[in-house]
Amino acid sequence: MISLKVYDKSAKEVGSMEVSEAVFGKEYNEALIHQVVVAQLANRRQGTKSALTRTEVSGGGRKPWRQKGTGNARQGSIRAPQWTHGGVVFAPKPRDFTQKVNKTMRREAIKSALSTKLADGEIIVVDNLDLAEAKTKAVATILNNFELDSRTLVVIAGEDEKLLRATNNIPYVTLIDSALLNVYDIVVNHKCLVTKAAMEAIEKAYGEEE
Repeated sequence: MISLKVYDKSAKEVGSMEVSEAVFGKEYNEALIHQVVVAQLANRRQGTKSALTRTEVSGGGRKPWRQKGTGNARQGSIRAPQWTHGGVVFAPKPRDFTQKVNKTMRREAIKSALSTKLADGEIIVVDNLDLAEAKTKAVATILNNFELDSRTLVVIAGEDEKLLRATNNIPYVTLIDSALLNVYDIVVNHKCLVTKAAMEAIEKAYGEEE
């Protein structure tokens, strides 16, 4: 088991908790993390861009001028790519960028990413992030207490409308439910501020399967 310090919202140590090495003690697997992140970003692509080739642009059926004797370069159609309003060479067409990653790979990548963050001291466990009001200033104060002034992933257990509204105006903060945790958000953020309940939920979700 790995022992972690637990802090309150003012960054004062208020206790400790133990987490499983099966989830937070994995070795760094760069190749696996890279593969899962690439797949995740690829799956976000809509693949809807499209342009017309010369065969799809209307008009241009008649040769603009005769082949010889005009002094102009020979042309077969005003819809050829070199013409304004002509077709596009190798025009992009709608396509599916989806890459499949199986469940085991995704789980292992998340555990590897979390373990690396923890080993580097980039995971801070807080007892709770309950807010009296949905005020951005309240969240900013908490972040300042922990000296978090760059990209920060805030992980909570379940939904919290007040916290969501309070973090919306802080551009470098990403709020996520532990059930929606993903490799990209873990990797792209510099620090992770995780509630104790979220840590327990993550350990339960990604613990070794019987």
